[in-house]
Amino acid sequence: MPRAGLCSRWGGRVLPLLLAYICYLLLGATIFQLLEKQAESQSRDRFQFEKLRFLENYTCLDQQAVEQFVQVIMEAWVKGVNPKGNSTNPSNWDFGSSFFFAGTVVTTIGYGNLAPSTEAGQVFCVFYALVGIPLNVGFLNHLGTGLRAHLTMLERWEDQPRRSQLLQILGLALFLALGTLLILILPPMVFSHVEGWSFSEGFYFAFITLSTIGFGDYVVGTDPSKHYLSVYRSLAAIWILLGLAWLALVLPLGPLLLHRCSQLWLLGRGLGLKEGGAPETSGLPRPQKIPISA
Repeated sequence: MPRAGLCSRWGGRVLPLLLAYICYLLLGATIFQLLEKQAESQSRDRFQFEKLRFLENYTCLDQQAVEQFVQVIMEAWVKGVNPKGNSTNPSNWDFGSSFFFAGTVVTTIGYGNLAPSTEAGQVFCVFYALVGIPLNVGFLNHLGTGLRAHLTMLERWEDQPRRSQLLQILGLALFLALGTLLILILPPMVFSHVEGWSFSEGFYFAFITLSTIGFGDYVVGTDPSKHYLSVYRSLAAIWILLGLAWLALVLPLGPLLLHRCSQLWLLGRGLGLKEGGAPETSGLPRPQKIPISA
């Protein structure tokens, strides 16, 4: 009977969450279909039209030859070769690009626009990821643990003067604001300028990258018509690592900052009632401290 009760309680918690999860996926699928399907159809129709017009302009070619050429282009694209431009395009496997690729492997971003094509490269990628992914997770967890250890000093903040409490909140807010500026605002502006994107496209790339979704529709340093600095993609990889580290630091700060603000508001409200001559709210609950643990 106790085991049946435990299963019942577990099912009562999991089933609503599972239902909400499935409904959320269905909602996303419906909205994405409504937003993207028509654009896909237009792109497909345009491609077919351009292919037919190409055959009409070059009558010496037949459709089979064109289909074979398109297949060659697709295979080159899958292997990371941009079909635009010529053979002087920069290599996808110079040191800077390789460093960028290594960063996308250990962070599990995996844009999908570039992958090892040799058997040796594929085997090495498997073992490299087996070691690199846990190393990356451990590094980020260590940063978060270090911050939580530092924030344990703030658990006794209720015994400090109100001015010190306000300064601590302002310091946390300033840290969040500067981090957002340096990680999520300035880099998209730089990427937009270098790549010729709009700011919304640059911000979209930054968010999709740092959230490790990594669609691969926007990737820095892949336009053959542009001349990039040799360290451009390496700097982008360093930005990814710093951005993920910043997110690991910030995630514990959000709830803490909201909790501290609510505490200050409650304390200020209590002091205001006392100064206004209203009955003292001696029963005002003292805000509880958030335990900062791993």
